[in-house]
Amino acid sequence: MLKIEDLTNQNVAQLTALYNNLSKEIYEINTEFSITRKLEKPHLLRSKKKDRARVLTAINQKSQEKKA
Repeated sequence: MLKIEDLTNQNVAQLTALYNNLSKEIYEINTEFSITRKLEKPHLLRSKKKDRARVLTAINQKSQEKKA
């Protein structure tokens, strides 16, 4: 689980890379589910989605700081 304090210390390029990585992992979990109709660790999907939302929030906050 990612913490917002850790994310605010990173720059936008690192956050974007992390966002892309999480999106890829979510896609792989969804693909596994669509093929097998069963997940070994279903809680991972929800936690990855929440982490991706935290990263996106941090990216948006950084962009707002640049505008101001």
